[in-house]
Amino acid sequence: QVQLVESGGGLVQAGGSLRLSCTVSQRILELSVMGWYRQAPGKQREMVARLTVGETTRYADSVKGRFTISRDNEKNTLYLQMNTLKPEDTAVYYCAADPHGTNRWNAWGQGTQVTVSS
Repeated sequence: QVQLVESGGGLVQAGGSLRLSCTVSQRILELSVMGWYRQAPGKQREMVARLTVGETTRYADSVKGRFTISRDNEKNTLYLQMNTLKPEDTAVYYCAADPHGTNRWNAWGQGTQVTVSS
């Protein structure tokens, strides 16, 4: 079972930036799809960004042009660079893996809180 550990959350003012990291317990290239999800209080968890082993990316409309998903294959780490943050980006952010590319997201990190103040 792959283990995922997020870091990098915190409190930032609107317009600021944060970079989230997700350390993976195995070779990241063995996982077909990795992604970032978020859940705000009282809302359903939503996909933020996804990255396939073939480098295809997908973003939620609400973060396009502001967030960038990437990975470091040598460090087995997934990143989410978040720029121009807005108060509505406030949520717990989760790293997740769909190991076989079947849309079965069966590995999740513990989550990291991101709070954007206005």
